[in-house]
Amino acid sequence: MKKRTDTELKIIALIEKIRPFLISDGGNLEFVKYENNIVYVRLMGACKDCPMIDVTLKDGIEELIINEIPEVKEVINLD
Repeated sequence: MKKRTDTELKIIALIEKIRPFLISDGGNLEFVKYENNIVYVRLMGACKDCPMIDVTLKDGIEELIINEIPEVKEVINLD
């Protein structure tokens, strides 16, 4: 397994802070990879089928990660 970069470790730490809120609503969030300044995640559980998934992803998760880690340009959910 390849060693994680500092940026990946920061992203994972932020995701770990967000996860309890999603879990409390029946959802979950998993870090998949960080490539070309894009974070790939997988929203699961109730989040996967929620009609607010785009708002949660773009206005919540993406905004938080970009504010903390400016080199990140986008967060994309993989189905």
